Amino acid sequence: MRHVGRTSLVDSAIHELRQEIANGVWPVGTKIPTEGRLAETLGVSRLSVREAVRVLVHAGLLATRQGDGTYVTATDENEVALRRRLDRAATMDIIDVRRGLDLVAARLAAERREPADLDALRETLERRTAAHEAADLDAFADADVDFHLAVAAASHNPVLLDLYRGMSEAVRETVRRDQCMEHAVLDADSTHRDLYRAIEAGDAAGAVTIALAILNEQENDL
Repeated sequence: MRHVGRTSLVDSAIHELRQEIANGVWPVGTKIPTEGRLAETLGVSRLSVREAVRVLVHAGLLATRQGDGTYVTATDENEVALRRRLDRAATMDIIDVRRGLDLVAARLAAERREPADLDALRETLERRTAAHEAADLDAFADADVDFHLAVAAASHNPVLLDLYRGMSEAVRETVRRDQCMEHAVLDADSTHRDLYRAIEAGDAAGAVTIALAILNEQENDL
């Protein structure tokens, strides 16, 4: 981190802190240095540092924990903005977006999957089933989202995976909110395992059909 100039001290401090976060110097979950340490490093007043931190908290990159300190919560303000927008989106809007992402992810996963991808998919399915049996909604939602993220990862398209990661929290909330676990239990839902089998078999058309069926079922449950 460089010593900032004398002009626009708060703006310069914001820029330097943002760069440290974006460059991974302080990964997500990391507690940043104290206000006094930052002021000394940047060569600005503690008041300037405090204002810079306040701005980045508002932007969603930092979060202050009373009596503990300030932690990094995100590295990309665009991702934060997307997450906030998705948090406000209706379930149907999210399903509409997923129609595009899930169908492409399923097709590419069937065409490009590697043994490690199949291992990851099996592991998430096992967790999903275990959560069923334990009636653990939080664990079920986590496993369900992780399954779809694993499908996106198996596409070996980093842009697609980043987009899916950006909306993963919104997907998790729709799983929790729309009784997906209850539906899976009552109807002995096998669509996720069927999707895994199509990807394993390299059946791109079948994978797309099943991915669409999963979203149609969710829409019908609204």
